[in-house]
Parts: sequence; C-alpha cells; structure tokens
Amino acid sequence: MPITEIVLIIVLILLTPFTIAGLSLINTGLGRSRSAAHSLLASLCIFAVAAGVYVVCGFAWQGYIGAPAHTIVVVGKPWNWLGRGSFFLRGMEFNGTSISLAAWLQIYSVGLAALIPLGACLDRWRLSAACASTALLAGWTYPLFAHWVWGGGWLAQLGINAAMGHGVIDAGGSGTIQAVGGLTALALAWILGPRTGKYSMEGMPTAIPGHNAVLILFGCFLSLVGWLGLNSAGAILFTGAAPGRIALISINTTLAAGAAILAAVVITGARFGRPDVSISANGWVGGLVASSASCAFVSPLAAIVIGAIAGALVTYSVEWFELHLAVDDPGGAISVHALGGIWGLLAVAIFASFPASMVEIGGDSFTTISTRDAGQALAQIVAVATLIGFVLPLTYGLNFALNRIWPQRVVLEGERQGLDLYELGAGAYPDFVTHSEEFGPFR
Repeated sequence: MPITEIVLIIVLILLTPFTIAGLSLINTGLGRSRSAAHSLLASLCIFAVAAGVYVVCGFAWQGYIGAPAHTIVVVGKPWNWLGRGSFFLRGMEFNGTSISLAAWLQIYSVGLAALIPLGACLDRWRLSAACASTALLAGWTYPLFAHWVWGGGWLAQLGINAAMGHGVIDAGGSGTIQAVGGLTALALAWILGPRTGKYSMEGMPTAIPGHNAVLILFGCFLSLVGWLGLNSAGAILFTGAAPGRIALISINTTLAAGAAILAAVVITGARFGRPDVSISANGWVGGLVASSASCAFVSPLAAIVIGAIAGALVTYSVEWFELHLAVDDPGGAISVHALGGIWGLLAVAIFASFPASMVEIGGDSFTTISTRDAGQALAQIVAVATLIGFVLPLTYGLNFALNRIWPQRVVLEGERQGLDLYELGAGAYPDFVTHSEEFGPFR
C-alpha cells in the first residue's frame, strides 16, 4: 500500500471516534437528567470494555480478507465461517499493512456498535451489567457477523460461490455495525422492559422527553464528522474502493443525513403541528446509518433518496415500536440503527453501481469483476435475513442467559432516585432539581 494511502487512511480513522462522542451525547440528552452522568460514564466504560475484549479475542474471530480462517466444504465449494487469528493481536505487523489498519478501525467500530444498546436501555441499565453485555457483543456477536461480511466470510463469498452479485456489500457498516448494535438494543429492551411510569394501567405510552436538546443536536454534528471517516475508511479497507472516491463518499454521507433530518422535520411538523427535536435528530443519525453500506457506490441523488426514506422510517417506527410492541426505547436506537441499517443494506441492491476495478471481497486476492449483477439484491436480502433470523436470536439468548446470572435492570429504588445518585452517589446537575415524583398510577 502506498505511503500516501496509508497516511490518508490514518487520518480517516482518527476522525472515527467522533461517532462515539456524538452518539454518547445524543443518548445522554435523550435520557433523564438524573441519569446524565451515568449515561456518559457508561459510554466510556462500554467503549473501554468493547475495545479490550475485541483486542483479546474479537479480531481473532473476525479476521481479514485473505487471513487464516475456518472453512467448511458444501457442494464442493469452500465456505469461510470463522476467523483463525491469534488472540491479543499477536503476530500482527503494525507497519501500515491493511490488516493492522483494519484492526485499528474495528476497535472504534465495535465500540460504536456496543454504544447503540445504551440508547434503548437508558435510565434502567446497571453499569456492571452493561459492561458484561458489551463483552458478549465485542467478543462474539459482532466479530462473527463482521467476519462473514468483512473478513472474507460466507456472506462475502455469495458472489463467488453462489453467483449473487459481488457478495454482500456493506462499505461503512450499515449492517455490520449499525444493525448488529440495533438488534442487540431490541433484545435488551425486551429483556429489561419499559421504564417505570412509561405505560399507564391501560397500556398507553406516556411521553418522557429527553432532558437536554442542546446535547442531542451537538451530538448530531459530531456524529457527522465521525461518519465521514468511518464510511471512507471502511469503503477503502473492506470493499476496495479507490481513495479517490472519498469525495463522493463524503458528499453522499452528508446529503443522506441532511435529507433525513429534513424529512423528519417535515413529517413531524405536519403530524404534530411543529417539528420534534428528538425525532428530527434521530432522523439525522438514521440518514448517516443508511448511507454507510452504499456510500461509495451510489450517486448523490440516490444518497438523498436513501436519506429521506431513512428519516421518514424513523418518524413512524419510533411510535410503532412504542405503541404496538410496548418497546420503550428512549434513544430511538432500534428505529435508527436496526431499521436504518437494514434499509441501508437493501439500498445497495436498489441504487448501487460498482466499478470494474472493485475488489472481490469474498476471495483471497484482489481481482477485477463486472460492473453490475442482478444477484446483488438476493445477496443483500440474505444478509438481512441473517441479521433477523440469526443475530437477533443469538444476542437475545446470550443476554437472556446473562440476565439470569447477573440481573441487568436496576432495582425500582434506583430508578426512582436516578442512576446518578443510586450507582454513582452524585448527580450530573447538583445545583438544580433534576426530577419530580412521577411514579403514580402506572405500571
């Protein structure tokens, strides 16, 4: 790899932590004021655990294109299902090789994925349980699916072995990062149950607004900066996109976010009489999420359409999950990341066009391939089916078992006091009254 390309990728990876900072602020602003410090501390702890566990064993399971892996032969064709690397990144040469840069990028990527469930579990997720759940995600769930898509695994091999286009394409992680994190958020929201006071005795949801719109909106700006690096570095390292496509990737990422927030503002304004800040902000992030998979392979016009649809989906799905499935998701993590990520994967099949020089990620070497294939849609659908049919049950089962061993939800008194006081002994805003008594005739 040329030194100029190495330097470029390093700069892009250095931008990626802004996604973590942005999402942390958004989650904190969307939660109650009496759990604000807990939310930010949990974000730091979750990232620390995710990074540590991923270095210990996660990257060994994930691997990289062409690295050693476990394979099985089905109908005469080898299918790669799990990486076979060394724990603690042993034996890796940190000299600008693609695999070392990928490992570095993935430390931030798995941290971002691990932060997503926090948004759905705000105000009721114990700090120690959040760290334990993160270890499961970073040590097994995330690396497994990431290997299948980015490590030359069987989803990437669908192009070579089953004539499904180029195999699953997910340049910046709509499915690998966002949907995995979002489906984990759904599993945990089911296990934890809604916040006390969220639903009346008749089962109707009660609005519990976020406490700080400034944090939410500032987090949106930081997220954009991080997503520019994440999408660009991911497209180069995992789909073989040319560095010259960074301009297109950045334009598409920005346009998708802009179209998403405008769609959310228009829809909430029409439905409620005035725009809703929290839903509009979630629309912005939903646009970023949906842009990731196809960011290097669609036109700016397509990026606008992808973002607008993502923003519209968020405005309706938040209410649908809350009203019809009784899923209490304060941060909108399920709608933004799970649904937005799935839409991003499907958008590849609808809008993407691939250059002839693109890397065949399912193989062990770089080759040139045709510009388009009708089987691409089927490959993307297989990825979505794998997420819903395998990853969701897997992450639910792991966290359900963990909940039996180490209860994930704080006790009622802790929820009443707020997690700041109950788990940390001090509030984020000691000079202000942070809550009133709201535990009335609710279940």
